Amino acid sequence: MFDVRPVGYVIGNLITALGVSMLVPMFMELFSGTEHWKTFVESSLLTVMFGAVLSLSTVNGMGERLTIQQTFVLTTGVWLALPIFGALPFVLGAAEASYVDAFFEAMSGLTTTGSTVFSGLEELPKGILLWRGMMQWFGGVGIIVVAMVFLPELRIGGMQIFRTEGFDTFGKILPRATQISSRISMIYLFLTGICALVYSALGMTTFDAVVHAMTTVATGGFANYDDSFGVFSSSITYAAVVFMIIASLPFVRYVQLVAGAFSPLSRDSQVRAFLGTIVAIVGIVFLWQVRTLDFSFSDALQSSVFNVTSILTGTGYASADYMLWGPVPVAVLFFAGLIGGCAGSTTCSIKIFRYQLLFASIRAQVQKIHQPHGIFRPWYDGRPVAEDVLSSVMAFFVMFVVSLGVLAVLLGFTGLDFVTSLSGAATALGNIGPGLGDQIGPAGNFGGLNPTAKWLLAAGMLIGRLELLAVYAMLTVGFWRG
Repeated sequence: MFDVRPVGYVIGNLITALGVSMLVPMFMELFSGTEHWKTFVESSLLTVMFGAVLSLSTVNGMGERLTIQQTFVLTTGVWLALPIFGALPFVLGAAEASYVDAFFEAMSGLTTTGSTVFSGLEELPKGILLWRGMMQWFGGVGIIVVAMVFLPELRIGGMQIFRTEGFDTFGKILPRATQISSRISMIYLFLTGICALVYSALGMTTFDAVVHAMTTVATGGFANYDDSFGVFSSSITYAAVVFMIIASLPFVRYVQLVAGAFSPLSRDSQVRAFLGTIVAIVGIVFLWQVRTLDFSFSDALQSSVFNVTSILTGTGYASADYMLWGPVPVAVLFFAGLIGGCAGSTTCSIKIFRYQLLFASIRAQVQKIHQPHGIFRPWYDGRPVAEDVLSSVMAFFVMFVVSLGVLAVLLGFTGLDFVTSLSGAATALGNIGPGLGDQIGPAGNFGGLNPTAKWLLAAGMLIGRLELLAVYAMLTVGFWRG
């Protein structure tokens, strides 16, 4: 029989920690002399009480390790439970959001999607803006741990190929997770601090620098202004590009780098492919802007580098309304959002390594067609790829395409037009941020969508953040019989 107590205990502890973290924006509002601090007191008390009760009622079920079945439930349960309580400040506070809007915003934050239902961000209390940034920051470091510890063990989407990347965790998930988390968290905190200092030195206010540093390193995309990064100087946007790229590289390489090993980072084929992809797509958009739109060299370079990097990494910032650039850049940016960064980073979407494995498999099949009697195997990063990895990757691609189609159709049934439905489905499953069109494009937000569409998109964010199969596996009868 499935024992839910270990799962409940971990989730209860995390809910409690989330409630305690609400005191940070509370103190900021308190010291600012506003009345908005009461919102976070109420939200914190409700969250901590529920989390503590859940933890205390399930503590007797904790063992030395989690089963694979419990790990599946835990990874999904955490990303479902935390937005439920992370939404409270939006409902109880000055935002006065409906619960569907609040849940959408919280899910978008914790999954680092960056889609927002709020407009007039400049008028919101700083505590609310800080809370949005904090949720994305928590989600960023959380997904790194999940991607490095849990997903490889669960053999999700080809992630098992990274089981030997510095950490052997099989059979020791929780103890090993603690060790890995501490190392990653220190690096994550360090990068956030450096990013905030750079932003501040380039002209951001201290508050903006801190919030945008959290959402940049998390590749989340929540901004403090409706115009996102369009309100900042070009030097700040270039700084953001650097940190978005840094956050898109495998964090295990930074752990190795701190230990004195530089070669794993420089030799990582995933890193080289990711950087090369950015250069190629930036080049396409840049040339279009210069030749077709008559942009100046500096304007074209700044806008193409920033917006391409933001969409490709799934951060979702915007420095301009790229819907006005014409059909080619819009199409290029749409497909760029479906690429993503490196595995084991804060980025989202399909991930660059899966495309590498896909192309390696295609290349092997083409070679086999030319030489039917030859033996050809796909290779990745200097080693042959196991069949189970390829099968897992192919299953991921198929399920991503199917999920994209189903979600787009369901959104269409709610009354959304084709562009909004398709781009909304893509931005949710890919955790990208803005969609396309006048309504959910870079110049709009998701606030005008109907409640059903918002619930569907929130579900898409959860499914996409956990690499699809981690959620779908729990919908099968065999999973619960196992």
